[in-house]
Amino acid sequence: MKQILTSLLMAIAMIFMGTTTAKADVPNEETGQYVLKCGNVSMTIDAAKGGKILSYKYGDQEVISQQKWPESFGSTFWTSPQKEWYWPPVPEYDKKPYQVEEKDGVLTMTSEVNEKLKFKIRKAFAVDEQHQAIVITYSIINASDETRKVAPWEITRVQNEGGLIFFEAPVDSIWPAGLMNFKDAFGAAWYQPDEANENRKVNADGKGWLAYLNQEKGLLLVKQFEDLDKGQPAPDEAEIQVYVNRGKTYIELESQGAYATLQPGEALNWTVRWYLQPTDASEPSEALLQQVKKILE
Repeated sequence: MKQILTSLLMAIAMIFMGTTTAKADVPNEETGQYVLKCGNVSMTIDAAKGGKILSYKYGDQEVISQQKWPESFGSTFWTSPQKEWYWPPVPEYDKKPYQVEEKDGVLTMTSEVNEKLKFKIRKAFAVDEQHQAIVITYSIINASDETRKVAPWEITRVQNEGGLIFFEAPVDSIWPAGLMNFKDAFGAAWYQPDEANENRKVNADGKGWLAYLNQEKGLLLVKQFEDLDKGQPAPDEAEIQVYVNRGKTYIELESQGAYATLQPGEALNWTVRWYLQPTDASEPSEALLQQVKKILE
């Protein structure tokens, strides 16, 4: 209960600390695609197809994957641990239509209840003009008549080309060891994506943020979320995860919130702040890490 209340208070505080109206344009009512704008940044969300984030741009420069085959593009949200549903993604959360409401400066999308898991997902989008961020508060609602345990999980896909992934964690703490060529530098772990004939995934206990540099476009994506202690993630899961699909196709930047107990009708709330800005950096450096720290101030 303490964890749930803390997450809710954090979400409320973020809304009142500079968050303004989520100015949503609907370019095509038939598609259900909403566009949020914050300065030079725009985010497109498809309510008709799982409330999925399809695009995140600085000007006309895209930073997330636009590949066409399923489970390879955009940004989605699942429940954790994965072992409770395994694969494919739960359709009510990942692909089916979400109901939409705009009220008090917040664009809210709500899923159907999945009959197996008995959860309903709510995604609330707001624009923080002061800090040039798009703020997403995810809620998992226990729609059953039983006590349930669950954790939130955001999955954002980027291209495996011309990118650099980094976060605060010692390389020797990333597990399983040796799957990806992470390097220690400037107090962070850095990964220049490579290519292999197998799917790979690693886990890490970070410090509440995960960054991706698109070196070709000179764009820095930073996502900020609650920093977890080691015992807080769901079983066999982690605060930060990086999945690399086989070949040179796409990569998933993943973050998770704390594993919590929900009473019937109770909701877990978890907030992720998205930032996107230009950078002159092209490789690991103290300057790039300081740019992230300045964003997170």
